[in-house]
Amino acid sequence: MDLPPVGLGTMGIDESDVVAAAVDAGYRHVDTAQIYDNEAVVGRGLAAADREDLLVATKLWTDSLAADEVRAGTERSLDRLGLDAVDLLYVHRPRGGYDPATTLPALERVRDAGLTDHLGLSNFTLDQLRTAADYVDIAAHQVEFHPFFRSKSLLEHARRHGYPLVAYSPLAGGRVFEDPTIRAVAEAHDTTPAAVAIAWVTSHDPVVTIPKASSREHLAANLAAADLELTDDEVARIEAIEREEELFPE
Repeated sequence: MDLPPVGLGTMGIDESDVVAAAVDAGYRHVDTAQIYDNEAVVGRGLAAADREDLLVATKLWTDSLAADEVRAGTERSLDRLGLDAVDLLYVHRPRGGYDPATTLPALERVRDAGLTDHLGLSNFTLDQLRTAADYVDIAAHQVEFHPFFRSKSLLEHARRHGYPLVAYSPLAGGRVFEDPTIRAVAEAHDTTPAAVAIAWVTSHDPVVTIPKASSREHLAANLAAADLELTDDEVARIEAIEREEELFPE
């Protein structure tokens, strides 16, 4: 898939005006999920948007992953979103009713029925990705990825198989604002640690990211951060931060 460098992550967003403001600011990739309990909010925010120019993604939670639940779960999400189809439909986590031999063919049938254009995976291990690839073409893989936590093996798999890695939590829950290396790079560019973190994440081809923001100021700043060019040395210095902190472990 050809995803923009920065999209909108909506976990925790409960006001449709925020989503509408993001689209108005230029966001063209909006990501939600069943477990966020805000698909209806996102749908209202997208109601006036031009769907031809917008990519909408949602994720099936573990209770919608059994083969006989996949289509019904997808239809419930579409009803909440007010859409006939989403552009990208993920398996949120390979747990609960998930069985690659039955869940993934059921997702293929959902795609064949026109309820989604692409199928993605989220929070899969390398072994789980390899197994899934036997059943489905992976359009995207969404994972936690930020200066304090990233998986080189998952990044390499995405590169080798030609799909984007969609990075969530690029600001590490706000921890990037406290790190001295990131703060120093931000000062050198007269920008914010948030912008540096987003620029660092998107410097890793083929990684795109979906930070959450609520204010128009932060929405615009996150979108513009993809244009910040870090030097090779700055990228390497951030890469060398000795801190592994996974915010959302399996």
